[in-house]
Amino acid sequence: MRDDRTKRQWTQNIDAFLMGRYPVTQSLYGQVMGPHPSGFIGERRPVESVSWSDAVAFCNALSKLHGLEACYTKDFENGTWDLDPRGQGYRLPSEAEWQYACQAGSTAIRYGELEDIAWYKENSGNTTHDVGLKAPNAWGLHDMLGNVWEWCSDRYDATVYGSYRVFRGGGWCDGPRSVMATTRRRSHPDKFKIDDLGFRIAQDLG
Repeated sequence: MRDDRTKRQWTQNIDAFLMGRYPVTQSLYGQVMGPHPSGFIGERRPVESVSWSDAVAFCNALSKLHGLEACYTKDFENGTWDLDPRGQGYRLPSEAEWQYACQAGSTAIRYGELEDIAWYKENSGNTTHDVGLKAPNAWGLHDMLGNVWEWCSDRYDATVYGSYRVFRGGGWCDGPRSVMATTRRRSHPDKFKIDDLGFRIAQDLG
């Protein structure tokens, strides 16, 4: 793991986990939450314009539909969500999990040629695209880079940014420098909703 802003590098231990093959689509989001907020319309396109809190609420709702214990509890006094380690349902990946899944056992900044694996500024036509059209990584995961950024569970740097959360992967309007497995960005968990930011789900294994 590394942060180009602070020039810090670190390692992170992670347990076995499952990761969604695609970003959450508008179809799936609509089935679980009702009308979706996306600006680019298409059932197989990734849902976007969702806040971190929207993504967490979706994870809890999907868990409930599948009879699983929710991973998040809401502190209504403070308006925050906390990850419950006892929950066996769906959740957002940590950024360490996200990067590990993206790199698929390698240390490369991308899992293939950018044109082959990602929708980004040069080939997107200024829009999102149906998930799964670009080549997957070695573990069969599609759109880990490009199309939409993806929220992760982690706070970015609580001492400096408070509740701000991390998102990863680059989106349809980003240049090559942003569409890398190691690129980190952050924003407010409730107030930030844009048309190149979505999410995918993870789940503990076992």
